[in-house]
Amino acid sequence: MTASEFVFLGLGLVLGVAAGAALVEILRARPPAAREVRVTVAPDAVPRRRSTTLADHAFAGIAAAEPARGGPADRRGDAIGVAPGVMDRRTPVHSWASAESIGTDGVGEGRAMPSSARRPLPISGGADPTLTALRASAAASAASAQGSQTATALLDAPTGSADDVASSAPSAPSAPDAGPASTGPCAEPRRLADERCELAVRARAQAGVAEETHRSAQRAYDQHEAAAETAAAAADPRAVRRAKDDAQARFRDGRANAMTADAVEAAARDWLLEINAINADAREATTTLTREREAATAIAHNLERLALEADAARIGAETAEAVCLTARETLAACEEAEAGGVVGHLPAAPSQAPVGDGAADGEPLPAALGGGGDPRIFRLLRGDRAALTELVTAIAGEDPEARRQWQTAFVDLVDAILADSIAGGSLDFPVDHPFWGAFTLEQDREISAALSSLGFRFDGLGGWVDDRVPTQRDLSLSLGYAGLDPMRIRQWPNEAEMSELFRDVRVAAAEHLVGSAGDLTLGELVTMLGRRADGLAEVWNHWGRIRPLLLEES
Repeated sequence: MTASEFVFLGLGLVLGVAAGAALVEILRARPPAAREVRVTVAPDAVPRRRSTTLADHAFAGIAAAEPARGGPADRRGDAIGVAPGVMDRRTPVHSWASAESIGTDGVGEGRAMPSSARRPLPISGGADPTLTALRASAAASAASAQGSQTATALLDAPTGSADDVASSAPSAPSAPDAGPASTGPCAEPRRLADERCELAVRARAQAGVAEETHRSAQRAYDQHEAAAETAAAAADPRAVRRAKDDAQARFRDGRANAMTADAVEAAARDWLLEINAINADAREATTTLTREREAATAIAHNLERLALEADAARIGAETAEAVCLTARETLAACEEAEAGGVVGHLPAAPSQAPVGDGAADGEPLPAALGGGGDPRIFRLLRGDRAALTELVTAIAGEDPEARRQWQTAFVDLVDAILADSIAGGSLDFPVDHPFWGAFTLEQDREISAALSSLGFRFDGLGGWVDDRVPTQRDLSLSLGYAGLDPMRIRQWPNEAEMSELFRDVRVAAAEHLVGSAGDLTLGELVTMLGRRADGLAEVWNHWGRIRPLLLEES
């Protein structure tokens, strides 16, 4: 091909490109065709809808207005007759007062309803349960002040009407009272003590429920957190990667040891199945992690509120118990004053009584203990059945049921004092014992307290609680905890002697009682016994009569 032909081809290419570009610009310069939809609307092409109720046909003509078929005003085929030529367009409405129908003619059209169709509607005022309960409580308090039976409407007022409360208040059940009649001078303190102690019991129950709710929520939160941690460990990408690497290593070992093609395929199949199981476990762990985290978060939002509610309920219960204790002390003082006060024939403290033993303060128990007296409470703590019989007879009389109840109550009181004495380490040890006799009384009590801290406790009957007998090593540890050198012991008790180590040990309950409640007042005893005093409510309610009898000497 010559040069002129190349030039000709190039010129043609340039001219073609220029012509094509010009054609494109011309086409783009033309305005686009408009897209239009033309609609011709003729008059009344769409039926007119009138503003009527659903009882009329919407698209019927105005002149031919009639109820819509199937509507509430359609009476075609109805048993209610319609006068010929007259279209009754009223909707029948059933009245509550009679079986006749009341028409709606004129309603909504500015016309008043006929007086014959107007019927009065009864209006009931109802009864306010709170106001009713307060009125019943006030009535019960007034009746008690006038000498009538004391009612507990303040705490157990029903929520019915005033008549129901008034009828039920006199017959309210009350605990059997072995004390003086309710018409005496101590009737009002007893009523206040009963009400406030009942409120304390309910407050303690509510505090227990709140505490249990908080503990349950805390346990549920801990369980969700533990499950979330386990799921997080299973869904950890590093753990998943390690599991897959281990599966791949096992596949390689299997393939290297395979002798046939089927063995290689089996190793590959096992590998893939294991990979699928690892992926499925990872997905399930991720889902479990999300679910447990959400559950824990939902509980955590209420956990602090439940803790505050439990603390508030506990503080309220403690306050109510303190008020109950104050009311019981007031009642006890009133009953003692009514009975003539504390018995006055207790022996005075001797002049050689040690300083600080309570004799100088006028406390009766230290004075009796220092002067060799023997009050009835000391005899009860020694297990004297005659003293128990005298006390039961003085309180319950000859009623067999009352005697049984009061004997059980006094035994519980003695058991509580003995248990508190054992817990406080008030024990008397034999001086001629091969082991205990090598130490002083204080050292013996420290060794016993150390054994108790290790879980080897005295049962009060010469044995060990739950038959848990210490070994020589445990006894050596107890000596070290008491600040004594175990190397001082030349002869350790053997196994048989260890089981009878407390056989001759006695509970110094009188000494413990003198040191903790020397005046034997209600407040001192309740403080000393702590939670052990909760089951002795009947004793505390009549402490004003019981205390002089316990302090009385034979």
